[in-house]
Amino acid sequence: MRYKRSDITRGLVIYPLGDTVAALLMHEFSVQRLLGMVVVGGLIYSLEIPAWFSYINGKYKGMQRTLMAMLYFNPLWIARHLLFIFFFSGQISMVHWSILTIALKSFAVNLPVAFAANYIIQNKLPLNWRFFSSAVFSSLMAIYYALSRVIFK
Repeated sequence: MRYKRSDITRGLVIYPLGDTVAALLMHEFSVQRLLGMVVVGGLIYSLEIPAWFSYINGKYKGMQRTLMAMLYFNPLWIARHLLFIFFFSGQISMVHWSILTIALKSFAVNLPVAFAANYIIQNKLPLNWRFFSSAVFSSLMAIYYALSRVIFK
């Protein structure tokens, strides 16, 4: 899978937007964090998520495709996202094993919503719209994940 300009643009804009909303809600906004999330969205998420969606699209149908999307956006993905937040916020001292517990609780509570959203994204939308739709949903979830640090502490 190769980078597509549209995916890079979406990753550069949509993921940082959700994180910025979360940062503003928590009075934690910083330009460093914003720029870090721009880099993560544009370089990492914009490559790996469309590649995964393309892979599962060719191998699975229906509910299996939904489950494979859920497999990707698992507690370890959430923990990694929180790690990025801490790193780019200059809060490296906050990185410890409890992030996994927070991520697991966050994933479990969000499971019904994430399942429904991923079902729609994976089974009702054409492949070329899945990354955009997932990015918008994930941007909303980024707000939830950032807040989950406080909720599930």
